[in-house]
Amino acid sequence: MFSSSAATLNAAYDSDGDEDYYSPKLHGEDEEVEEEDPFQVYGREPYEDAVANDAEMVDPFEVRMHFTSQLQRLNASVTSSQKAAHYALKNRDMDEDLHSCILEQLERNNMNNRANIMYFIEHLCEMARRENHLEYVRMMQRDILRVVDAVAPSDGTGAANVKVVRKVLGGLQQKGLLAADAVAEIEACLGERDTAPTLPDIASPAAATDGKASTADKKDHGKSNGSHTRPDKRQIEQRIEEDRERHKRLREVIWAVDGSDDKEFDRLWDEVSDVGEDDFLAAEEEAMERKQASEEHKTIMEEM
Repeated sequence: MFSSSAATLNAAYDSDGDEDYYSPKLHGEDEEVEEEDPFQVYGREPYEDAVANDAEMVDPFEVRMHFTSQLQRLNASVTSSQKAAHYALKNRDMDEDLHSCILEQLERNNMNNRANIMYFIEHLCEMARRENHLEYVRMMQRDILRVVDAVAPSDGTGAANVKVVRKVLGGLQQKGLLAADAVAEIEACLGERDTAPTLPDIASPAAATDGKASTADKKDHGKSNGSHTRPDKRQIEQRIEEDRERHKRLREVIWAVDGSDDKEFDRLWDEVSDVGEDDFLAAEEEAMERKQASEEHKTIMEEM
């Protein structure tokens, strides 16, 4: 009896003799067993794999719709183009699908949006080369003729975009993203596209004479020549405002040069024309005017 009580009493003390030690056995309670975390058993943090899988699973349809929305909302600001280019490079695994989105939007939207997408293409190719993802550059080099035909069609309806195409092509060639022979070939085709087509005047007598055609025929003719539709007033005002914004930004950076004095000197030297006979004649006239002015001044001073 005494031995059993002593054993029970000893169980209530720890090895150091601490009396505050609590023993569930002494109070008739079951000991709690700590459950093992299955993630810790296999050496993983909780929810680590689940989060990684969610990050990798991106809905291609959602990416396509979001990128299409960004292309439709492009404007003259550089921020909008850079934002869309960052999104395309972020989802570079779907580069072919996103490239097809660019071609589709070029063929479906109005001329103002096509011009904005053309400027966006330059930003995309430049950023793609900077991040060493040249697939966008290769696909754009492959489909550049299709892009040009969409931005500045051969029927003359995109005459306002010819300057945009030439500017972007020149920038791509200067940055080494397009070959010089390809740009020269496209330039030869653009020579005949900078004049707008002559649309028939509805109020003219000739139009009134030809107006005997049925309404159905007119509707079919309008559908077949939908690309010849004149832009509305809102589109014209939007294009004027966007061109003004681009010219303002161009004036802000056109004077900027590198810190090297040699480059600034070379730029100024290239802007100066060669010396000709007119320059010598102008110099002689200025010298005669200075001599005459000095003599008149000398005469006035003597009279005083």
